Amino acid sequence: MKRKRNYTRIGVDLGGSKIEAVALDSSGKALVRKRIPTPRGDYEGTVRAVAQLVLEIEEKLGKKARVGVGIPGALSRATGLVKNANSTWLIGRDLKADFEQALDREVRLANDANCFALSEAIDGAGAGAEVVFGVILGTGVGGGIVVRGEVLTGPNAIAGEWGHNPLPLPRGEDLPLPQCYCGRKGCIETYLSGPALEKNPDMDRYEERLARALAGVINVLDPEVIVLGGGISNIRRLYANVPRLWEPYVFSDRVATRLVQNRHGDSSGVRGAAWLWGRPKHKGETS
Repeated sequence: MKRKRNYTRIGVDLGGSKIEAVALDSSGKALVRKRIPTPRGDYEGTVRAVAQLVLEIEEKLGKKARVGVGIPGALSRATGLVKNANSTWLIGRDLKADFEQALDREVRLANDANCFALSEAIDGAGAGAEVVFGVILGTGVGGGIVVRGEVLTGPNAIAGEWGHNPLPLPRGEDLPLPQCYCGRKGCIETYLSGPALEKNPDMDRYEERLARALAGVINVLDPEVIVLGGGISNIRRLYANVPRLWEPYVFSDRVATRLVQNRHGDSSGVRGAAWLWGRPKHKGETS
């Protein structure tokens, strides 16, 4: 007889201003949730805060759990250290090893946009789809790819980073190409982020640019579902207008890709971090 596995997953969303953690059972039910401020600029303080948060949740649960963490960056395939992080005090640090030392167990880390995409693919707005592209439209512009329930990371740990590709087919009103913090000009993020929309609140223009940018994703990835997250995802008109506008740019006679709003809202990232340990596949697993 196979031994039943009995564990709970804790997901941690390490943001620039707050750290949120949630414990999920195997059905996706939230058992315990807690949020604390991020010790901005303090690397050692950030590691301690995450570890303490996990231990406090485990104390309430009465047992240890498997831990996944979503971070605002990625782990370099070459060095294992954090790169491309908006929370700059994490850059160049061995965050995975430091979390594992602080918690005395394996910890799984992933980009926060990947966690968002995973959450929505597992039991969110993209549930049941074979290929899901998750989009964050907020302070920055990020993306994540999930194929058959698994996050696609890539050999350079940048799969889904569409925000730092150039906006396709720039027009006169898109010029001059705006400077991006990454050092390049004309990145999609400089046109579609929350600050960009505040600076230029013309929604017709925003929707047309979003349509061009997502058409490029459809032409390369051909996802069944594109799920929007971040503050801009709450603008309802996007879901009717953008699919109509992207049709001329997609290399197909018909575009079957669906554009949908996220199901889990601000909880998608933290839930996806928990699902880094996978969704149960065996009836014998309990929580």
